[in-house]
Amino acid sequence: MTQPSVLIISDDTDFARTVAARWQSERHVPEVTIATSDVCHSTGPFSCDLVIVGPIQPEKLRSIISASGASRCTAVVYVPDGGDDGSNLQARHPQLLIVPKHDGWAETLILVSIEALRRVEATNRAQRAEQNSQACQRHAILGRYMLEMRPSVNNALTSVLGNADLLLLEPGQNSGESREQIRAIQAMALRLNEIMQRFSSLATEMRSDEKESQAETERASNGIVAVP
Repeated sequence: MTQPSVLIISDDTDFARTVAARWQSERHVPEVTIATSDVCHSTGPFSCDLVIVGPIQPEKLRSIISASGASRCTAVVYVPDGGDDGSNLQARHPQLLIVPKHDGWAETLILVSIEALRRVEATNRAQRAEQNSQACQRHAILGRYMLEMRPSVNNALTSVLGNADLLLLEPGQNSGESREQIRAIQAMALRLNEIMQRFSSLATEMRSDEKESQAETERASNGIVAVP
């Protein structure tokens, strides 16, 4: 797991320092960045795993919360100050996590933040798995297409090589420059043929490995003894 990144946005320096210092006592310390609302007001979405929003200028609060939650891979925790309980913001942003600033709020904030980071990491893993799966599907489609087209390609290469050989057997009908061009065509056709042969060998090896894997699975299944 890579080091998670946390952005603390607050105009209250004591709040930011308290949260940043509290992270230092954890076993796994994230990469912490502190910024004020003036810096973050015109930016976003933020490229981090977690955004903690503390006391900031009221007129900038909604835009910063919106920018913080613009990415589905970023968790947002809001610590309201004063009489604001954050309910209005949470109604607009259901994914927003609220930590009231009561006694022990820093401990609660860290616990909530740690859990939020775990969820972000799980989401990132799921997205990477989905992307890998899609890439494998695309490669599988390409592989099947190459297998289907292999006979046609081999036939075309055989025809090219055969005609090149015939032209080279009649030296009187071709100039020196033409013969060099024919030899170049012949060499490239041989190269393509070599590539296709390697592809055929790879396909055969993959089928063999698949059969062996299936056989091992069957042997393992047959070896299971039911315990009454």
